[in-house]
Amino acid sequence: MQLVSTYSIKIKMYNDVLKETVTAYRYAVAFFVGVALEEWDTIEPITSINYRQSAIEQLTVRTKKRPFPKYPFEDANRMFVKFPSYLRRSAINEAVGKVSSYKSNLANWQKADKETRDRAPSLPKVGYVYPAMYRDNCFVRTGTYTARLKVYIRNTWDWLDVELKKSDVDYIQRHCTNRKECAPTLQKRGKQWFLDFPFEENVSLPSVLLEEQTIVAVDLGINNACTCSVMCADGTVLGRRFLSLPRENDCLNHAVNRIKKAQQHGARKTPRLWAKAKGISDDIAVKTAAFIMDTAKEYHADVIVFEHLDLTGKKKGSKKQRLHHWKARYVQSIVEGRAHRMGKRISRVNAWGTSRIAYDGSGAVERGTYLQNGVEKYNYSICTFKTGKQYHCDLNATYNIGARYFIREHIKSLTERKRLGILANVPECAKRSTCTLSTLIKLHAVLAA
Repeated sequence: MQLVSTYSIKIKMYNDVLKETVTAYRYAVAFFVGVALEEWDTIEPITSINYRQSAIEQLTVRTKKRPFPKYPFEDANRMFVKFPSYLRRSAINEAVGKVSSYKSNLANWQKADKETRDRAPSLPKVGYVYPAMYRDNCFVRTGTYTARLKVYIRNTWDWLDVELKKSDVDYIQRHCTNRKECAPTLQKRGKQWFLDFPFEENVSLPSVLLEEQTIVAVDLGINNACTCSVMCADGTVLGRRFLSLPRENDCLNHAVNRIKKAQQHGARKTPRLWAKAKGISDDIAVKTAAFIMDTAKEYHADVIVFEHLDLTGKKKGSKKQRLHHWKARYVQSIVEGRAHRMGKRISRVNAWGTSRIAYDGSGAVERGTYLQNGVEKYNYSICTFKTGKQYHCDLNATYNIGARYFIREHIKSLTERKRLGILANVPECAKRSTCTLSTLIKLHAVLAA
């Protein structure tokens, strides 16, 4: 499989000079969006991207054989004179993509019921697009820490020598020597300008028999950062790991309370406070992902299993601020990239009821309240089974997550006749949202028999 990662290199010294280049590129995209809207009936039947690009160029670009195009590009804006050809084609593809998306959304809106449909989709807008600096045409490396960019400067398109930050270049040379470097993109973050370099690499994921696989089942939480259980295909639990990060959670709670306090005093926008809270959340996500990968390397796991979390919609309840800062998807994306680079696979299972159903098959659990020495106490991380057993709720969830992965893979590999025979002996396997560790143990016994 192919992996793509992006690394940024800061451009030194120049701040306002590069702004006009991005402005010219966005003007070009807006111009071609208008052309594509006007000529969409002609462009839509063309399926090839290159042919669509050529069709728009025939309508806009002046050549010796075509001195009077229908929509002369260079006459539309003084910035378009001597506009680099690679940037122009990039702007055409960007515009065609936006118009194509708008037309498909409009067609779906027209097909919808008039009484229930929302308002019509708005016309395509340019947005915050940034130009790709293609090699030789817009970007040339002149040294290890220097480069030349084709930019709009002094009312014309000319080459500009720039210096690249040494630490960024050294980091890329140290970590990305075996990867293919692609054309960079000019980006602005805050008041600084960067070149974002995409790197491609091919990774082969080994195929391991299901009976020989070792997995790490991960339960991402709000109170505890994550809980991991290492499991085998027969349901044997090889190890358990917990990550709490109390210091980081206290910092996050303090940052969220400062936002609440400012809002109570009438502050509608608090960008610095939100930025601090976001930074703490990102730090928690990075440390959580590193902990999961360390656990997977320690036990030589083949697969890392997560819950498929649906975080859409309005967040409700007393912990909605904590849910807003919960970086569950960010953690999964970090782990996915690192795991694939190490030859490990990622899988996701149904998240319904993993914490609410006991792993021993005794049914629903009572979460929060429990008895200790005859005294009733409250801890949301503790659950009580119907049998009276008290257990860690997130650890119980990891057992069910790992079991659902193995059950799905076992059932998926069977023929229809064998599958029906298995479901007759273990009917709990038919409904994946109620499968537990006890279901996996029964299934393994039946398969072994």
